[in-house]
Amino acid sequence: MSIQTQVDEQSNLVTITVGGRFDFAQHKQFRDAYRDISPNSRRYVVDLSEATYLDSSALGMLLLLREHAGGDSARVSIRGCSADVQRVLQIAHFDRLFTLE
Repeated sequence: MSIQTQVDEQSNLVTITVGGRFDFAQHKQFRDAYRDISPNSRRYVVDLSEATYLDSSALGMLLLLREHAGGDSARVSIRGCSADVQRVLQIAHFDRLFTLE
């Protein structure tokens, strides 16, 4: 499991890439990926193209990122979901809270 963060200061874009299982074991590493980044006018993209699994704790972590990014005014996208991961996100109505690419 790996979580990597890339910050593009020019476009104010923060990309967090999650690989492998996205579950509670990655809570600290995922939080650390954005915790020290000021959310001011930033866009966030969570790249799940390398994620093989996510559970309810991963959904909670995504909600914490959304809150950090500004709550209802946050600009957070989730991209690269497998069919199974996208199905979980849609069942949880995350397509209403996040832009699914």
